[in-house]
Amino acid sequence: MKPSLSVLSVCLLLGACSQNPAGDDKAVVPPATWQSAAVRASLTVSQQWWQQFGSPELNRLITRAQADSYDLAAAVARVQQAHASAVIAGAPLLPEVKFSGSGNREKLLRGKGYSQLDATDDNKAVDYFDANLTASYEVDFWGGKAAARDSAVQALRATEFDRATVELTLLSSVANGYVQTLALEEQLRIARLSLANAQRVLKVVQTRHDAGSATGLELAQQKSLVASQQRQVPRVQQQAQEARITLAVLLGKPVQQLHLGETSFARLHWPTLGSGVPSDLLSRRPDIASAEAKLAAAHADITVARAAMLPSLTLSASLGSGADRLSDVLRSPFYNLAAGLAAPIFNNGRLSAERDKASARQQELLYTYRASIISGFADVEKALNNAIGLDRQRQWQDEELKQAQQAFDIAQHRYEAGAEVLLTVLETQRTLYQAQDLHVQLRRARLQASIALYKALGGGWHAK
Repeated sequence: MKPSLSVLSVCLLLGACSQNPAGDDKAVVPPATWQSAAVRASLTVSQQWWQQFGSPELNRLITRAQADSYDLAAAVARVQQAHASAVIAGAPLLPEVKFSGSGNREKLLRGKGYSQLDATDDNKAVDYFDANLTASYEVDFWGGKAAARDSAVQALRATEFDRATVELTLLSSVANGYVQTLALEEQLRIARLSLANAQRVLKVVQTRHDAGSATGLELAQQKSLVASQQRQVPRVQQQAQEARITLAVLLGKPVQQLHLGETSFARLHWPTLGSGVPSDLLSRRPDIASAEAKLAAAHADITVARAAMLPSLTLSASLGSGADRLSDVLRSPFYNLAAGLAAPIFNNGRLSAERDKASARQQELLYTYRASIISGFADVEKALNNAIGLDRQRQWQDEELKQAQQAFDIAQHRYEAGAEVLLTVLETQRTLYQAQDLHVQLRRARLQASIALYKALGGGWHAK
């Protein structure tokens, strides 16, 4: 007679078929260098990167955002949920032990009772007490329980990385909002100065018109310019107030409680920053680390789905005792050992569909992970390109502003001396205001490009 296969032998044989398939060996290959050749390769990004902009007020706002942001608090709560889920998923790896105790009283209301109710005429109540200690354990032959724990742990890591991404996004948004607000306040100051300048020229034109040396057309043209400058003031005021409201939302407070201090826009500066090499980016961005952790969790989920298709073996042991008096409940102990084997036979394709779903989910997250890497490279390239392009624009715009100021001064003096027509003064006024306003816009954009580069590089974050 041929020997029969034991349960363990069958389990080991089936386990050989439960291994995960080999992963796809295709990968995103980082470029050797960034496209912007003018960038330094060295890189030191502090986790307190916002301190590099030279604004104590910005430092204070960042600290407030870290403490009071509701979005960040919600992300922390999600991490706590994921931690609890990881503990729950890991619990089945060890036996579960339970204790139970009960007391029971049955009393005959009338009649002679029945065989199970051994009552007498003197005592028509029957008492029974018992206590049980039970341990049960499902043997993890296929690694499904361990894989479920690993999946939950990777999900926890992904949630922690997501929290870091939320924090990085929040802090960069606060820095952007702060720069935007100060820039608009600076533009408001320039608009008011330009209005005062236009009104001063209007007085000259009015005086010359009263003296008969300026025409009504010239007077109307200057008044039109003054009205245009007056319109600019409330427009920029509106934009500055909207920026303050947006910044207050990021800080989790009403705009009435937002105080920006006395830091001027001109005092802000951007640091010289290298970008490192592209391959370093993979360990610097929390969103890429999160995508990688989610992919690892999906890989473990395939093992869980495959294990559900195979037999399961459950072992249990109990120790108990019972008596009709509470004082005797521990005098008659007994034990019970049991083993149960269960295997799925027919489920209309549900288990195989769950396995296929887990495999498809892994493929989805694999492509998502690769896409996050490419997106990270693109973010850095864009930030570097913006910073370099804005630096080149600012070099020429500084000269543009200088010449516009000089042209207006000359035109104004010549007009007051009667050697220049008003049209030239009007044109130089408009050109000067536009150059001053553009100077602020380019400076704001350059500051925001540095913030974007810090964010693209992960803001000094490193995977632990």
